[in-house]
Amino acid sequence: MSYSSIAERLAVVRSRIAHACERAGRDPGEVTVVAVTKTHPADAVRAVLEAGVVDVGENRVQELEEKFASIGAEGVRWHLIGHLQRNKARKALELADLIHSVDSLRLARKLSDEAEESGRRARVLIQVNVSGEESKGGLGGPAALEEMEVICALPGLRVEGLMTMAPFTDDMAVVRRVFAETRRLRDAARDIAGFEGAHLSMGMSNDFEVAVEEGSTLVRLGTVLLGERGA
Repeated sequence: MSYSSIAERLAVVRSRIAHACERAGRDPGEVTVVAVTKTHPADAVRAVLEAGVVDVGENRVQELEEKFASIGAEGVRWHLIGHLQRNKARKALELADLIHSVDSLRLARKLSDEAEESGRRARVLIQVNVSGEESKGGLGGPAALEEMEVICALPGLRVEGLMTMAPFTDDMAVVRRVFAETRRLRDAARDIAGFEGAHLSMGMSNDFEVAVEEGSTLVRLGTVLLGERGA
């Protein structure tokens, strides 16, 4: 498939982000577009890089590994945004600049151990589930802050913020509540030692403007930039 329209699509996306920032009294420079290239070939990554997007997101370690082998690390920041199995933790650390989906204390401990073994600190976001949807992973409920405190104390991790996914619904009031609650949780966590809190990874193609209005710093955009796979 052709990716010749990505530059035009990106211009529209940046305009929509700018207007959302204007409504919220924010600087558009605070918002980073992460181009989600899952299920697309390496040519899609090359196209988004050529269009000026250097942050690229993949859902699966195996697909990230394949594209990393083709594209490399020069001039691109790789984001792992999907669920990470503990047995893939070491490989994820080798490939990803930022892991968005630390959704459990067990995974956090595994990543910390692997990072320490390699003499580094892993850049991560804690995935939270403030909506309580059973289909979504992440920390949630009354114990969320306590679990975050334990994760932030792990020596191999650099916890840069939170990630969440809103319910897939046309009701933007529901979506907004999830994003606003995630922002409030981030603010409440600022007193936790080791929690940097600079980033909120919120918003995808269907809801990124609401996410930006509610404080997102990383928007994960696939379809709105690349079109449907196979289109």
